[in-house]
Amino acid sequence: MAIGINSLLDMGKWALFGNQAAISTTGSNISNVHTEGYSRREVRFEESFSLDYRPGQIGTGVRAAEVIRHFDEFVELQYVDKYSDQSRFQALWSNLKSVDNLFDESTTEGLGSSIDKFFQDWQDLSLRPENAATREQLLSDSYRLISLLRNMDRDLATLQKQAEDVISSEVDEVNDLIRQIADINKQINISDMPGSNNANALYDQRALLIRKLSEKIDIRFANQGTPDFSRTTQVEMGAGTDFAIMTEAGHTLVHGTEFYEIKFEGPRAMQSLIPSSNFDGEIQFSGSDDFEYTVEVVRGGQVSNASGSGTAQFRVSIDGGQTWLKNPDGSEKHFYARPEGGQIGAGDLQIWFEGATQNLEAGDKFSIMPRSGLYWYKNTSSFINISPQIRGDGTDDPKRLVGGSLTGLMNFVGPYVGQYRDKLDGMVSSLVWNVNRLHSQGAGLNPIAQTTGTYSVRDTSVALGSDSSGLPWSDFLGSDTGNVSMYVYDESTGELVSGGGGSPVFGPLDFDPGTPGIQNFDPSVHSLDDVVDAVNNTFGSYLNAEIVDNKLRITAEDGYTFAFGADSSGLLAALGVNTFFSGSSMSDIGLHDEVLANPDRINAGQVNGAFEGNEGDNTTASAIAGLATKAVTVVSSFGVSSTQTIGEYYGTIMARVGADTSASKFTYQYNKALADDLNDRQNQVSGVNLDEEMANLIKYQHAYRAAAKLITTADEMLQTVLGLKQ
Repeated sequence: MAIGINSLLDMGKWALFGNQAAISTTGSNISNVHTEGYSRREVRFEESFSLDYRPGQIGTGVRAAEVIRHFDEFVELQYVDKYSDQSRFQALWSNLKSVDNLFDESTTEGLGSSIDKFFQDWQDLSLRPENAATREQLLSDSYRLISLLRNMDRDLATLQKQAEDVISSEVDEVNDLIRQIADINKQINISDMPGSNNANALYDQRALLIRKLSEKIDIRFANQGTPDFSRTTQVEMGAGTDFAIMTEAGHTLVHGTEFYEIKFEGPRAMQSLIPSSNFDGEIQFSGSDDFEYTVEVVRGGQVSNASGSGTAQFRVSIDGGQTWLKNPDGSEKHFYARPEGGQIGAGDLQIWFEGATQNLEAGDKFSIMPRSGLYWYKNTSSFINISPQIRGDGTDDPKRLVGGSLTGLMNFVGPYVGQYRDKLDGMVSSLVWNVNRLHSQGAGLNPIAQTTGTYSVRDTSVALGSDSSGLPWSDFLGSDTGNVSMYVYDESTGELVSGGGGSPVFGPLDFDPGTPGIQNFDPSVHSLDDVVDAVNNTFGSYLNAEIVDNKLRITAEDGYTFAFGADSSGLLAALGVNTFFSGSSMSDIGLHDEVLANPDRINAGQVNGAFEGNEGDNTTASAIAGLATKAVTVVSSFGVSSTQTIGEYYGTIMARVGADTSASKFTYQYNKALADDLNDRQNQVSGVNLDEEMANLIKYQHAYRAAAKLITTADEMLQTVLGLKQ
């Protein structure tokens, strides 16, 4: 091919086109300097082919090969990871600040002060046991304490509900982002021709959506054709067909043009049986809790109301199986597998199995989500639980979500606020039990004619110490036997009644009159029916025991009254008989109706060795006041504490809230600093620098002018050649 003037014209033409494209691209960069997600673009020029000629190869000019997008995929992959962590702890810290405010007692008297005042009132009562005003003050301050506890529980529950509302909204946002990314992948498949027509605008849109998605959940992204997810160059990430987004745990959200949704759904139970298991039933539950329960069968067997070796046993964990619920003595707690009607109490749930014709096998596992959880749906019938879970050692379960604001909000609802509520419930249970334990063995200003317990059982024939009894205090009864002393008085004289043979009517209950000697109460054997029989058999002519609404009621016969004495079994406190408090947690704690209706029923003293209850006796009041400085056992789902007072234990909860809030703030700021640094590194590559663009604009403008000059020169040369013919 000969070199001619036409070649010069072509050379100038393509130079004009190339520099015009470069000017347009530079103008687009300048125009979008503030556009979110925009990446700087540049025209890549290539030298056109050369011709072999004399005196040597001669070039034919230049061509604008493609418009490239400046973007570092490797930095972006690191950024979305850190941005996910930043968003997680930002959401957690933002919500924990509200919890921290609930526990702040720096400006107003709060729960801690109210606990101190409660015990001080008992101390005052011990100084003036018969004083009506002192008793009224105790009731007033006790009611204030109860109100603060209930308000605290309600406020924490409200914060959890608000967080769940945000979770539900953000799940919708996540699914919308996933759909948009899949749609962009479809557009990329149509528009993108790598190396000639790069769909840069679509790539920018997708990158921005990925950033927004990483704010909500932890993700990683890559071309599925690339086995190494750390290798993410523009060429590898270019195709829309194989481009995939997954959670860190590997749950696919987008694969090319297909997408998979996540859902925030209500309580449910799931199972994971060992391969050899033939169990064909289902686990069921009732109640509510803030934690996910893991149920693992530790001894295979049948589902049965029996308690022998043939009945399967299981254990329960609320941290994914790293630690297991324990007995008050610290040993691992095992439960019998019961059918419906014999359900056992584990934590705050009632658990049972139904529909089983085959035995459970050791190793069979079940998962219970008492609250709404996050689930990844592969199709309409196949789902996987991806709800974030913090294990006992403080690490995240890597098979679940571990980043993004959804993880922070789910952590807030469960492991954080759930733990605070659990610890507060443990504190309240300890307060109620220890006060009631002392109060139930005391005496008010006068003997009583009737009392009704505040705690009911599910089945009056089931042993009170059984997990299936439905009694809130079944664990507190322990396994040791003990007994209750009671005294019967003549209502008109106030004297202790003499029975047959002139002996006084008092003494412990006999749980087996047919056996010589007094048979003590055994929590592993005796039921509420047995308690009724024991009262009636021991004091049948003077007292009448019955069951009302599955609670114990004792009524004196006409002309008699009665009082309670020492109780080595804990039976009275467990049934709520002759107690001060009702309820067993923050949400249901209250004052016993009998105490609230008659302050004289506040037990400041006790029946003495002469079977009398003296007005000035302060034994019980002093003992309850002493709880302010006595180390007691506080049992919660997270462990056992036996070395703290009630006030000190509440102080540790306050300290934990403050520490968690500070830690989440620090972690948020730490990850934000890392994310900001990675974003700056990305901006160094993809960001628009106006000074640089202005310099490029001048450069391309001069090049365009020079290309135009080349064309005019070639035209003059052509005119000269044409002029030779004249």
